[in-house]
Amino acid sequence: MDENTALITNDAVVLGLLALILGLVFYTSHSPARFWRKFYGVVPALLLCYFIPAIFNTLGVIDGEASRLYFVASRYLLPAALILLTLSIDLKGVIGLGPKALIMFFTGTVGVMIGGPLALLAVGLAVPELLQADGPEAVWRGMTTVAGSWIGGGANQAAMKEVFEVGNDVFAQMVAVDVIVANIWMAVLLIMAGNQKRIDAFTGADDSSIDVLKSKIETYEAEHARVITTKDLMLMAMVAFGGTGLAHACAGYIAPTLADVAPGLSRFSLTSTFFWIVVIATTIGLVVSFTRTRELEDAGASKVGSAFVYILVATIGMHMDIKAVAEAPLLFAVGLVWISIHAGLLLTVGYLIKAPLFFVAVGSQANVGGAASAPVVASAFHPSLAPVGVLLAVLGYALGTYGAWICGQMMRIVSG
Repeated sequence: MDENTALITNDAVVLGLLALILGLVFYTSHSPARFWRKFYGVVPALLLCYFIPAIFNTLGVIDGEASRLYFVASRYLLPAALILLTLSIDLKGVIGLGPKALIMFFTGTVGVMIGGPLALLAVGLAVPELLQADGPEAVWRGMTTVAGSWIGGGANQAAMKEVFEVGNDVFAQMVAVDVIVANIWMAVLLIMAGNQKRIDAFTGADDSSIDVLKSKIETYEAEHARVITTKDLMLMAMVAFGGTGLAHACAGYIAPTLADVAPGLSRFSLTSTFFWIVVIATTIGLVVSFTRTRELEDAGASKVGSAFVYILVATIGMHMDIKAVAEAPLLFAVGLVWISIHAGLLLTVGYLIKAPLFFVAVGSQANVGGAASAPVVASAFHPSLAPVGVLLAVLGYALGTYGAWICGQMMRIVSG
């Protein structure tokens, strides 16, 4: 979409529109009216916070690509939210969740790695031109960038574009496949999160450890909650944005230094500034959780952090153009088959080891969505669980380049 064709091009006005959308969603989702109770019993409020901005973007009312709001939300509000959500974390409780979280995360990684070549082969058998392996615009080359994104993140995606010499046209199409297919799957995960108890009961999963952790948090909130004051808000701002500033300052030094001293570390995303911002912000939150700063949760620090996450969700939705599906239907078919293989493997392994839905959902989103959206899915189960998604997503950054490279080689073989 050309940035001049959008009805609203002023980011201040767009931000106001997003705030209006979020406010109306939360107002109606907490309405006692029967219609809204039934509606939100089926459609999660978080899902609307994502898709309504996507509709506005598709209709040309706003232009997510031309807007800087996502950059601001992901670089400033996201690390601030991570700090506020993490400072109240019960680290012992998270460790007590057991090995199933890591099992599901690595299952998600493997699902992406084998799903790419299998999806390309399946659709390619019906449409042989998809398997043409010549030139920079070859489909398999473009798919390597999706693999980088779905295992690691944007840095890994960019690395695959250079490693496999991906053409600009197919790369642009694959970005649309990446965003839309990944977010369709995210929508499914959010719907599943709203039916967590029924799904876990059906699969026989033992979610007692998660329930214990949530119960401890709710009990803690009930015993320590207090009326929030201006002092509390300013202290939260100090910790959240002061920590964000520190994360940016350190990342701005660490990333370029590593790039100069050991450029080979780019394979691990260790030369990515965003990677270090996320890691350092999360670390700050974990460190202060062992200090009296944790008392800010008594005044609702995680709720403020969750509000930042919802703003981030709305800015993510701005980048989705639903009409893009019609421009490259075969590529989207490949993407849908790919994510279905990933999902099928996760659900199968989750069922076999009786993993709670929370681990299945977060293990998947930590791969496919990364640090920007894994905490969103985790917080759909409970705001205090968001750091679990972050910790797993950070692990994905380290695996993204290697996993995507291996996936790319398999897709090269499939394409002949």
